[in-house]
Amino acid sequence: MKLLPLLLFLLSTAAQAVESRPPQLALADVRRIYVDQLGGGKTSDQFRDMLISAIQNSGLFTLTENEARADAVIKGSGDDIIFTEDHSTSDAIGIHANATEGSSSRALNAGSSSNNSRGIGVSDSESSHVQDRRHEATGSVRLVNREGDIIWSSTQESGGGKFRSAMADVADKLVRQLIDETRKMRELTALKRDSTVAVIAPPPTSVPTTPKTEDPDGPPRLVRRDATEQAVK
Repeated sequence: MKLLPLLLFLLSTAAQAVESRPPQLALADVRRIYVDQLGGGKTSDQFRDMLISAIQNSGLFTLTENEARADAVIKGSGDDIIFTEDHSTSDAIGIHANATEGSSSRALNAGSSSNNSRGIGVSDSESSHVQDRRHEATGSVRLVNREGDIIWSSTQESGGGKFRSAMADVADKLVRQLIDETRKMRELTALKRDSTVAVIAPPPTSVPTTPKTEDPDGPPRLVRRDATEQAVK
C-alpha cells in the first residue's frame, strides 16, 4: 500500500515536468505531423506536396491527413518566383587611315599637275543579347503543437541546383533542418530521462548475511557399529 502514494507522486512530477518543458524540448515528442495549406503564390500547393514527400522519405515522422490526430501542424508559406535576366554585350573594332599628296605647275604653252591620294578603312562590330530565365524559391514554415505553441520554425531560399528545382531544394533544406533538430532533442530528452530515473530509483538493498562458523572438528563423520554392540545397548 505504501507504493501507491509514491507512484502517484512520481506521475504528478513527470506531468509537471512535461508541462514546463521549453518548446525546443517539446519537439522530441512530435511523432505525427499534419501539413496545413500553405500561403503564397500559385505554387504553394506544389510546395506543400514537396514538403510532404520530403517528410515521408525521411522516415522519422508519420504523416496524417487528419489534423485532429497530429501531434503538431506545419504552417507557413512558400513561393517560386520566375524572372528573366537580360545580358547584352557589344564589341567594335575600327581602323581608319588617309593620305593625300598633290602638285601643280604651269608654263607659257604647257602645264602639268599630279595628285596622289591613299585611304585605308577597317570597321567591325559585334553585339549579342541573351535572356536567361531564372527561378528563386523561398519557404518559411513553423511547427505548432496542440496547445498552439511554436516549437520550431525556419526560413530557407534557393536559386535551384543542377539536378533539382529551386522549390524542391527549399523543401529539402527545411525538412533536413527539422530532422536534425528533432534528433538532437530526442537524444537530449533521453539523457535527461535516464538521469532522472537514476536519481529517483532507490539504491539496492543488501541482505545481511551471518558469518559462517566452521566446525573445528570438521564435518560430522558416520560411525559404523557392530551388531553385537548395538544389542548390548
